[in-house]
Amino acid sequence: MTPWVTRLIIVNAIMYFLSTVRPELVNALAFVPALVLVRPWTILTYTFLHGSFTHILFNMLGLYFFGPRLEVEIGSNHFLGLYCVSGIVGAMLSFVFSPMTPIIGASGSIFGVMLGFAHFWPRERIYIWGVLPVESRYMVVLMTALSLFGGFGAFGDNIAHFAHLGGFAGGYLYLVLMEKTSRRARFVAKMAPPAPSTTDMQRWKTISRERLHEVNRAEFDRIMAKIAATGVASLTDDERGFLDRFSA
Repeated sequence: MTPWVTRLIIVNAIMYFLSTVRPELVNALAFVPALVLVRPWTILTYTFLHGSFTHILFNMLGLYFFGPRLEVEIGSNHFLGLYCVSGIVGAMLSFVFSPMTPIIGASGSIFGVMLGFAHFWPRERIYIWGVLPVESRYMVVLMTALSLFGGFGAFGDNIAHFAHLGGFAGGYLYLVLMEKTSRRARFVAKMAPPAPSTTDMQRWKTISRERLHEVNRAEFDRIMAKIAATGVASLTDDERGFLDRFSA
């Protein structure tokens, strides 16, 4: 178990118990798409409500099996972000297709976690009911097809199929944004000039200004004034090279 998987399971269990004792919590926290402007908090709080024991059981089992490995892979902060964004996008998609239908359950968030798992381990085998082996990538395709059919009334049930599809969409968008941000950060770090070490600064301070030629002395004074004003990170490669030559 990992930190946020553990916390989310505990919070969902607590909310299920409270909602059975105080049913009015469901009315206050369930997401009704048409009322999102007057109850904006419900776009996230609905993910912590469940209608039955089997409902919360299967959702938490999905979180338990898919969540820990994904949280370790992308980090706890990104895992929580993916979980929440998947639930929010699930609510938004329900707003488009089922504006008057109340929605509860963490299924959208769990579907986002499932997609994240399939993204990193597409060939990992998932045993449905502990018997039927299906690679995680094909499981996402299968669940997408079932959600599409169910969303347009093929099964005649009360399941929020569009919230499931929104969970997949939210998880995908979050992963794309996360990886783009990570690549940009690596590029910036690669292009940035190396910060001088403490040893570099100590070595530069040993330069004897009096022994420098008058022209070099003026350049030395300019560079030292620049360090005092804007810090060592502002030095150019030529300025670093100048200090290195006279401190060698």
